[in-house]
Amino acid sequence: YGAHRDLHSFPTRRSSDLTNRLGYTFNVLFRYILHIEFSLTTDAATYAGHAGPKLCYGFDRVGEGGAFIKATGLLFETNITEQELRPFKQEGEAFLFPTYDGGSDMLFDPFAASFYMLTRYEEYLPHRTDEHGRFLAQESVAWREQFLHLAVVDRWTLAVRDTIKGYYPDFCPEARKYEIVETVDIDAAYCYKNKGLGRTLMGVGRDLLKDGNRETLRERLRVLRGKEPDPFDTFDYILSFKKQHRDLHIVFFVLLGDYGVYDKPISYHSNEFQELLKHLCDHAKVGIHPSYNSLTEPHLIDVEAKRLSEILHRRIVRSRFHFLRLQFPHSYGALLRAGVMHDYTMGFADTPGYRAGTATPYPFYDLSRDEETQLLIHPFVLMDTTLQKYMSLKPEDALEVIKGHIDQARAVGGTFNFIWHNQNLCDLYGWAGWRDVYEAMIDYGTK
Repeated sequence: YGAHRDLHSFPTRRSSDLTNRLGYTFNVLFRYILHIEFSLTTDAATYAGHAGPKLCYGFDRVGEGGAFIKATGLLFETNITEQELRPFKQEGEAFLFPTYDGGSDMLFDPFAASFYMLTRYEEYLPHRTDEHGRFLAQESVAWREQFLHLAVVDRWTLAVRDTIKGYYPDFCPEARKYEIVETVDIDAAYCYKNKGLGRTLMGVGRDLLKDGNRETLRERLRVLRGKEPDPFDTFDYILSFKKQHRDLHIVFFVLLGDYGVYDKPISYHSNEFQELLKHLCDHAKVGIHPSYNSLTEPHLIDVEAKRLSEILHRRIVRSRFHFLRLQFPHSYGALLRAGVMHDYTMGFADTPGYRAGTATPYPFYDLSRDEETQLLIHPFVLMDTTLQKYMSLKPEDALEVIKGHIDQARAVGGTFNFIWHNQNLCDLYGWAGWRDVYEAMIDYGTK
């Protein structure tokens, strides 16, 4: 491991069985999660002659020495079919692909289980979607078996590490460093400003027609006259936490689609809006928030990314789909064609948890092409609207849920990646008290 010793793995079939799936899975578990360099071999003499830590992975143990993990076959396939997952639990831990016999050092195949979760294998199979075309959390094995709240792939990988360590006590991979990443979706940078004459007049009309909105009208007029700040303009407040907490990473995602039913951004022609985006880019990373219709019209990703690129004068390599509209594999394929290298959509809108079973950024594997890609997936675990809208939590109850997920990410040395919206930090419009949650979350997450 490290720069001095390689970990060797031995699948017990022909050399052609060093499949893309096997190479990808070992790459994620050992390089991305454990930070271990390794090599794969099907040569028995090479395996037997290796003096350092080694692992035999296959259908039968080969040779003497080293740990043995029995394979269940998924990583030696190339097609996409229904899998016999046979989930089970032991001592509170959840597992897939059990191996009941064969002398394996583990009770399940952690590599097949991890591949199934990381690739979102189940999302390539027939499933139900919600009204926005999104995969339902309730359709996932993680929901059914009640381990969605756990970073199981990271936990399984640490179990592999401990299995190897049982044979090689000096096997001590570098400990992973926990991180906290705040991602901010800018669906509407302003509540009242820079919306153009037509949208402003419609807003004034709504204020006049609806009972109880006289104060909203007065607030709108005060903001438009420059008498008070726009309530959605919380950006300096957000950036202030980066100054207080050096370990806090922030990424903003900007909606620049055309106005529509589900897309109501500020016009990208607005000079003030453009200056805001340049200001944010000076202090944090900025990516594109592909519009609602980009799911069915993927060319819009290029159009909208180009708009942001022309404003910031730099290449746009990060994205998160608006409404979290992600479908496999074409959504990620469209991002790759648009030159996007990092995506932050991996998570659920209606419930917190680890959609891919991991708190670690990892490369996207296109099952339809059976190949690893250059797109890096950054899973998120929870979102502000999930807690307030879908779960109907009070601020104090939401904070306890958040702390539990932070503890989970810390336990595996992973990344606590969360979503907040700038407008939901205004402390108004149903979000009173949530600033306290936000501040306490960052304080707890950066300790």
